[in-house]
Amino acid sequence: MPSNTSPGGEPSRPIRSWVRSSPGTHVWLAVIAITSLVIALSPHGLETYLLHRNSSNLHQLSHHPVRALLGSAFWIENPADLLLYAVLFEVLHAPVERWLGTAKWLFTVATAHIAATLISQQVVLAAIQLHDVPRSMAHVVDIGVSYGLAASAGILTYRLPRPWRWLYLAAVLAFFLVPLATDRTYTDLGHAISLAIGLACYPLTRGVPPDGKPVAVERPPGAH
Repeated sequence: MPSNTSPGGEPSRPIRSWVRSSPGTHVWLAVIAITSLVIALSPHGLETYLLHRNSSNLHQLSHHPVRALLGSAFWIENPADLLLYAVLFEVLHAPVERWLGTAKWLFTVATAHIAATLISQQVVLAAIQLHDVPRSMAHVVDIGVSYGLAASAGILTYRLPRPWRWLYLAAVLAFFLVPLATDRTYTDLGHAISLAIGLACYPLTRGVPPDGKPVAVERPPGAH
């Protein structure tokens, strides 16, 4: 009987193959879907508690640094944004993970998430000490996955051929740096830092095949 599986035991279905070629992206997205469902079904008091408990603000970082850094990467503040994040994960994270491999992709996004969080919150602390912002800033909800997305957006630059690479880079720089120059929020600073880290991870792309890991294509019955 002809086999309908691709080499390595994977069913030769493009969508399933795509998911399996970027497992970290889709496991992460699945966890976010679960936590978003929890938030959507929680009463207001519990929702507020969960968001603050998993925030990477100054208060949580000073008392529970590991939980704050890890937990904040698996929650989004508004469950209604889940579909948008799913699209962004497929457009940014999945191609980078498929191209570089899970280990290099995870290193890039984790480094960006941790560094951007710590640096931006250190700036918040300095602003509090200088009385530029109220002390309540130490307890604000600082949660979400956008820092990792910014890092993937940065390193994805090197996946594109010239001259599209430079057009893409200009658009990404404008998208993240214009808000930093105009709104000057601490989140905008974190996005800029994450983008810079993604761009700085260029050495991870050396020696990687341009096409990354191939997605299995459906083959007709009896094909070998």
